[in-house]
Amino acid sequence: MITLGSFLREYFTTFLSAQKAASPATIVAYRDTWRLFLQFLAATTNTQVANLRLEAITPESVNGFLEHLQADRGNGAATRNLRLTAIKSAMSYLAIKAPEHLDRASRITAIPVKKQTKPDMTFLTSKETQVFLTAIDTTTWTGRRDHTMFTLAAQTGLRLSELTSLTIESIHLGAAPYVGCTGKGRKQRTTPLTKHVATIMKTYLNERRHQPGTALFPNPHGDALSSAAVQQRLKHHIAMVPVLNTGLASKNVTVHTLRHTAAMRFLEAGIDCAVIALWLGHEQISTTSIYLHADLNIKRAALEKTCQPETSPNNYQPTDDLLAWLQSL
Repeated sequence: MITLGSFLREYFTTFLSAQKAASPATIVAYRDTWRLFLQFLAATTNTQVANLRLEAITPESVNGFLEHLQADRGNGAATRNLRLTAIKSAMSYLAIKAPEHLDRASRITAIPVKKQTKPDMTFLTSKETQVFLTAIDTTTWTGRRDHTMFTLAAQTGLRLSELTSLTIESIHLGAAPYVGCTGKGRKQRTTPLTKHVATIMKTYLNERRHQPGTALFPNPHGDALSSAAVQQRLKHHIAMVPVLNTGLASKNVTVHTLRHTAAMRFLEAGIDCAVIALWLGHEQISTTSIYLHADLNIKRAALEKTCQPETSPNNYQPTDDLLAWLQSL
């Protein structure tokens, strides 16, 4: 008889890693979900995790866990749906591996995701970007590291996961400088660097080589900065920005905001959406269309290009009786 422990070990090693070839990021996200779920089940059933049985995983316990995430842990709908996806994936495998659990697994996989309203896209103007980067204190090694990291993010539009996974070898400063990264779906992508960013990066690398490790942006131990650490550093520097005469005070700035900022600079320069999608590593160009809705100035420019020429009004002609009768049929 299959046990919960043996099932999860087989699911993560044989199915998720070997058969599905899931990315390391997916495996980590699914692992964290099951760790939290098992802890929740142990607490609600007053049972040790090692003694939990497959029968403890029911639609009711899953829904209870999802409510716990939002009510007790303060997670939003996006995180809730991500956790539910991880549980559904394992239950789909359980239905194949152990058909006796098919009915219960099917009812769990039928749990709907929670609808969520997409927040307005936030980006920084050129002036706001400059104000933010200038506000970073570069008198310390940490400040110079952060200044280089966020300058690179604002120019290249790299995702947070892409930024933290960079190594010293990811930067190429030859005649045509660029940064290479592994994006979503483990797709390799190269992004050119401007001369200004390449100069900053060259200066940074000369100092970086005296630090331990191979991560491009390391922590004090030489390991790559975690995603949470990067977000915390960004929040720290944003708090230091003088908010007078800037719009930063009303914006929730994250690393993804810098990604949006890079995309908007291209759009404002008249670059085609297909090129922007290629630059950002979007699999579908429809994803890039969100930027078309973000800036009112772009819409005004479109309106000016499509204004109809002035025409003189014509005299009113009443509808012909026969045509009016036919229209009423």
